[in-house]
Amino acid sequence: MNFLSIQSHVAYGHVGNASAVFPLQRLGVEVWPVHTVQFSNHTGYGAWTGRVFDGAMIREVIDGIEARGVLPACDGVLSGYMGGADIGEAILDAAARVRAANPAAHYCCDPVIGDVGRGVFVRPGIPDFIRDRAVPAADVVTPNQFELEFLAGQATPTLAAALDAVEAVHRLGPRVILVTSLITEDTPADAIDLLASDILGTWRVRTPRLDLSVNGAGDAIAALFFLHWKRTGSAREALVRAASSTWGLLKRTHEAGSREILTVAAQDEFVTPSRVFEAVTVGRPQP
Repeated sequence: MNFLSIQSHVAYGHVGNASAVFPLQRLGVEVWPVHTVQFSNHTGYGAWTGRVFDGAMIREVIDGIEARGVLPACDGVLSGYMGGADIGEAILDAAARVRAANPAAHYCCDPVIGDVGRGVFVRPGIPDFIRDRAVPAADVVTPNQFELEFLAGQATPTLAAALDAVEAVHRLGPRVILVTSLITEDTPADAIDLLASDILGTWRVRTPRLDLSVNGAGDAIAALFFLHWKRTGSAREALVRAASSTWGLLKRTHEAGSREILTVAAQDEFVTPSRVFEAVTVGRPQP
């Protein structure tokens, strides 16, 4: 399997492509990474060096890949942090080119907009672009709770409200949705929920809450979920596998007291998670 992954990249640590590419490779995927930014480290440190690229450069790289005649062998396009609307347009163009070359290919958009407690942390115009252009073009989307609420235009204080929001995002176009880091009135204080939804139904996985704050886990779980969905065709199965692997990765990171997720040291969690969580049906099939 071959994936085109268009995301941010850091030299030190693991966010964006630096978080998504290796787990996919560890699971046997050939990944063609295209970087939307090249930073020294993630911005959570408060200081970093590097630059944001523009859409023209992204298109140039895709042109070069296309010139190799390999787009018919590309099984999926994965996108994350966009940086600017011009990069977003270049990503959508890349997804369209891949689909034209291989009708069986799919596009997974991780709609990086913001997070609960932090609010919107991307440039002005990006949230609207993601809602109005990227999400409708995607087969799979992987928002966190803040992003789900933005895309659906409604709050999610309860599980029922979250299910309504998932249905609203389905109506925008995506056939498969993964919601990460979901905390509602129905979530125990010591847990975090994840939801996955497709034409067959909606499922919840509940994992123990870990006392840590790291960057990059969302990039990893989006990549893992997309891969497992491509391989199994099941949002439920993809949810179980991606959630279990990511929780194992975060548990190892927590135990080590590391500020960066231990993507390399904990790589066995991607293949054989140390704990496998159960998926519980919570919603009806999507139209």
